[in-house]
Amino acid sequence: MNVAGLAFADWMKHVQSTMEDALSSFLPAAAEVPERLHEAMRYAVLDGGKRVRPLLVFAAGDLFDADADLLARAAAAVEMIHAYSLVHDDMPCMDDDALRRGKPTVHVRYDEATALLVGDALQSQAFIILSEGAGDAARRLAMFRLLARASGSAGMCGGQAIDLASIGKALSLAELERMHQLKTGALLHASVLLGALAGKSLTPAESAALDTYARATGLAFQVVDDVLDATADSATLGKTAGKDAADNKPTYVSILGLEESKALAETLRNDAHRALVPFGEKARRLREIADLIVQRKA
Repeated sequence: MNVAGLAFADWMKHVQSTMEDALSSFLPAAAEVPERLHEAMRYAVLDGGKRVRPLLVFAAGDLFDADADLLARAAAAVEMIHAYSLVHDDMPCMDDDALRRGKPTVHVRYDEATALLVGDALQSQAFIILSEGAGDAARRLAMFRLLARASGSAGMCGGQAIDLASIGKALSLAELERMHQLKTGALLHASVLLGALAGKSLTPAESAALDTYARATGLAFQVVDDVLDATADSATLGKTAGKDAADNKPTYVSILGLEESKALAETLRNDAHRALVPFGEKARRLREIADLIVQRKA
């Protein structure tokens, strides 16, 4: 199949299908002891989600003709980290949500203890997957460090901590942006760089351009999330709509208003496109993903 020649929608379906197969093979079998935990891990990861982070990994890998196996492993690892974060985020001690990807959340479908273990196990599984591929040792170590940092207190977990501490508080726009750069943006940023590193070690100029793209795209993702939370319904989103307002959480919509938030998303999309100019046509997929993120309806 000439993947490069596919229309974006077909390319996206191809990557999503590839990732579903890869994730299924990288996860422990449901029949393997402990069966309930492994079944719940597969429930949390498979058959759902847009796979935006794997799409970014594959699109960035296209820039540097990345190794196919390492690319699949990097994409699966980042998606497992993302899935674990959703499982924990939905638990009663955090956002207490009953719906995710159009189906009951893990703690509702199973129980809270199982959900906690699912998140812990998926985090470990992500690094197991990344450790088992081939490739240059120094570059693979850089990929390990990148994913670990994006997942921890300097990234996703740190952003979630700030989010929980901000409920009912008035944040400035800069404070809100910092929170989301960590909570949402860090893993999206890592997805781009992981895909690129699966192909080669980056020059400072390449790294700076991808960094600018990833930051703009990651922030745009959260701005659009806030817009959709305020305007879409639960059936469309596959999760509980209006929950940010109900929980009195600061959002771009609550600070800027709806129309200014939409305008900000467009500005960020343009910033992402400009950052990719040095890569020319090879960055086509990354441009298309920036468009997808800003123009999505769910």
